[in-house]
Amino acid sequence: MRFALSTNWNNAKRTDGEAIADEAIAMGFDALELGFRTLPEQLPGIKSRLGQISVDSIHAYCPVPPGAPSGHPELHQLLSKSEDERGLARLLLRKTFECAEDLGAKVVVFHAGYVDLVTFFTSYGAHALTAALAKAENKIDAPSYAKRLRKALALRAKRGKKLLEVFKREFGQIAPDLEKRHLILALENLPRIEGFPNADEAESLMEEFKGSPLRLWFDTGHARVCACHGWAAPEAEVASRVAKHVAGIHLNDVKDFNDDHRQPGWGNVDFAALKELAQGDVLRVFEPHKPVTTDELKASLAAMRELWGK
Repeated sequence: MRFALSTNWNNAKRTDGEAIADEAIAMGFDALELGFRTLPEQLPGIKSRLGQISVDSIHAYCPVPPGAPSGHPELHQLLSKSEDERGLARLLLRKTFECAEDLGAKVVVFHAGYVDLVTFFTSYGAHALTAALAKAENKIDAPSYAKRLRKALALRAKRGKKLLEVFKREFGQIAPDLEKRHLILALENLPRIEGFPNADEAESLMEEFKGSPLRLWFDTGHARVCACHGWAAPEAEVASRVAKHVAGIHLNDVKDFNDDHRQPGWGNVDFAALKELAQGDVLRVFEPHKPVTTDELKASLAAMRELWGK
């Protein structure tokens, strides 16, 4: 079973692309995902190692655009209300597509955007709901939180339908570029109630664009965060629902409420329950953040090979 490592883990401490790739090879990874923190000057070194390790996926936007203070997957929003902002997002996506084609990647991971959950009177977004849940001692069935959550989910469903139409128009403009380069655009589930698409919207998009280069990307930690807040069903249930549309998985572990991005085995994600999804025709990518160490990553990789490889 193949596993890839996101270069977001080590491209800040390794100045050249060769060292980034060599470290992943030394730990036993089979492939790389170029993270959104990848610098243009790191690409030649990574490309020089393609005979030893492949680049299976690229996380938009990549490489870091000139003039940007740092890499970020949401530098510009494809679903923004501003046409200029949407135009910049399309431009950066096309640059990412060029990078993916040049390095032989097949999938581009993408944060599509967010549903606005702020009303004239209040906010029903993730930050407001998290504060309300904390006040309710993190009990999602507490009456005060449950009432606010019901209102948030109703507003989320209503406004999400409008954003579906925006995405359909935008995807129509970039689909020809994907087809020309033989790439797949995979929409990642995000760790906020506002994250687009949710499972309902994802299924609608997959039906609408059946046969197109559009798929889903499942982040285990993001799914767990949403489930713990009551914003979505349990992660294994969501995974089973969307499995046939998933192009890849980010292996992130969390301690429930925060997007910790730690190595599998560190937190509370039930990776055994995700085995069926993982054994499908999907890319499997470790996407750890600091402070995960080399030894922790190596031990986690060995454990996941044992858990999912049987």
